Amino acid sequence: MSLPPCPECQSEFAYRDQALLVCPECAHEWNPDEVALEDKPRVKDANGTDLSEGDKVTLAKDVKVKGSSTVLKIGTKAVVRRILDAKDHELDCKVDGAGEMMVTAAFVKKA
Repeated sequence: MSLPPCPECQSEFAYRDQALLVCPECAHEWNPDEVALEDKPRVKDANGTDLSEGDKVTLAKDVKVKGSSTVLKIGTKAVVRRILDAKDHELDCKVDGAGEMMVTAAFVKKA
């Protein structure tokens, strides 16, 4: 019987505890039936808080806009419209005063 690896740390040493699977390395518990439904990427802000679509965020530092001389200042508000599974810019946001743009999650914090 082959069990799936841990979704948190990818450890192959997961074991079954009644209806849940448990990872002995990171202590993560999950239901193997529900993991298949969760295919959305998990993104964390500058403080380590999980972000989801529709969250209101503020910029945690000054950010230069690529291809422009515009600089978005600390505290600029934005709304997360979509979370993408990309390496550079994970958040598709609507930024106050700048319109829609892609933002790196490390530069925002949840409001």
